[in-house]
Amino acid sequence: MADLLARYGIYIDDLSKIRVLEPEAANQTNKLKEECQSFVSKITEFEKNSDEFIRILDNLAKEVEKKKMKTIGARNLLRSVAKQREAQKQQMEALILEKSVELERLRVQYDSYKKIEMEQLETIEHLSVN
Repeated sequence: MADLLARYGIYIDDLSKIRVLEPEAANQTNKLKEECQSFVSKITEFEKNSDEFIRILDNLAKEVEKKKMKTIGARNLLRSVAKQREAQKQQMEALILEKSVELERLRVQYDSYKKIEMEQLETIEHLSVN
């Protein structure tokens, strides 16, 4: 009888239920359904893990960007300090040169006054002797 029903595309499964689909095809369909559900759950878990990974990388990228900007700021500050020191050094060198010129001028003036003083002392001594 099962053969007679099979000719018309009607089958009886292991639970004695009437089916329009062959029992083997039904079993494979159920197996495929279970595998698809497993695949979908794995894909969902993969998507969740990927999203978490991307979020972590985004946070890490933000931290790296903050550190990069902080480093650039520190480097610029260091360059600024170096330029300020160079400018200060040049100012000090100019001041030293100016003071050296003034010292030389005062030395020449001192020598001149010393010469005048000696001449005056000689004149005084010459006048006092006469």
